[in-house]
Amino acid sequence: MLKKRIVGVLALKGGIVVQSLGFSRFLPVGSPVVAVEFLNRWGIDEIVLLDIEATRQGRKFDFGLIPPCARHCQVPLAVGGGLSEIADIENLIRAGADKVVINSRLTTDPALIGEGARLFGSQCLVASIDARRLAGERFEAYSHGGTRPLGMSPVELARRAEGLGAGEILITSIDRDGSQAGYDLELIRQVSEAVRIPVIAGGGVGHPKHFLEAMPFQVAALAAANFFHYTETSAIVAKAFMRAAGGETRLETQATYEGFGFDDDGRAAKLNDAILEKLRFEYLPEEVI
Repeated sequence: MLKKRIVGVLALKGGIVVQSLGFSRFLPVGSPVVAVEFLNRWGIDEIVLLDIEATRQGRKFDFGLIPPCARHCQVPLAVGGGLSEIADIENLIRAGADKVVINSRLTTDPALIGEGARLFGSQCLVASIDARRLAGERFEAYSHGGTRPLGMSPVELARRAEGLGAGEILITSIDRDGSQAGYDLELIRQVSEAVRIPVIAGGGVGHPKHFLEAMPFQVAALAAANFFHYTETSAIVAKAFMRAAGGETRLETQATYEGFGFDDDGRAAKLNDAILEKLRFEYLPEEVI
C-alpha cells in the first residue's frame, strides 16, 4: 500500500495566511513565505497555497507571491485562487508552482480543466471541492469560497472533474473547517470510492489521531491547515505519532522521534528508558552525566 502524503494547506486572505473557521471567520497567522518555509523544514510532503477571496473579488492570484514561496519550498507546491484562463495556469507554473488548484471554474468554465490537462498534463490539475453536510449522509458541493451552493453532490462533481481531466481531487468539509473535531469520514468515503484519481482529504484536523482515522479510506493524502499553525505539533511529530500506531506515511527526516512516547494531545512526550540510556552514555559529555 502506498504511504499517505501529509499536505499543509495555507489559506490566503489579504495577502496573509489566515486561520479559517467554517469558511466564515478568519484569524491572521502571518507571512505566506514564512509559513511555506516552516512547513517545508518540518517534514510536510506537499503544500497547497490558496487565495480564498480572489474569485469572489473578481481578481487573479498574485503571481508575484509565488517565486519567494517557491524558493523555500523543496516539496510540490500547488496554488489556486482566481484562475480564469489558460494563461493563468501557465503563469503560475512559470512562477514556480508545480500544480494548480481549480474550484469555481469546475462548473462555470469546465473547458478550462480539459484544455489545461491537454496542455500541461492531468498531474498538474487539482480539482478542489468544498462540501456541506445536508440531512443524514447527503452532501452538497459549494464553490466561490463556500458561498455558492451548486445543487449537486460532491460525488457528482468529483466524477465530473475526473472526466474533464483533473489529476487529483481535494475534498474539504466546510462544516469541519477549523473545528478540530476530525475529518468528516463519510464525506471522504463517498468521494474516494467514486473516482479512480488520487483524493486529498481536508477539513477538521485537531489531533494526529485524526489523520489515522482517515487512513483506511482510499485517499492518497491527508491535508490540514490550522493544525500546523495553532498546535505545537509539526508534520514530523504528527508522522511519528502515526507511524507508532502503524500508519503508513513517509518520514524521511533525521528527526524521527523513534523511542518517544506521546501525550494526550499527540505531542512527543518522553524517551523510553533504553533510548535515554543510549543518549546519556554515547552522546552526552562525561561532566553532564
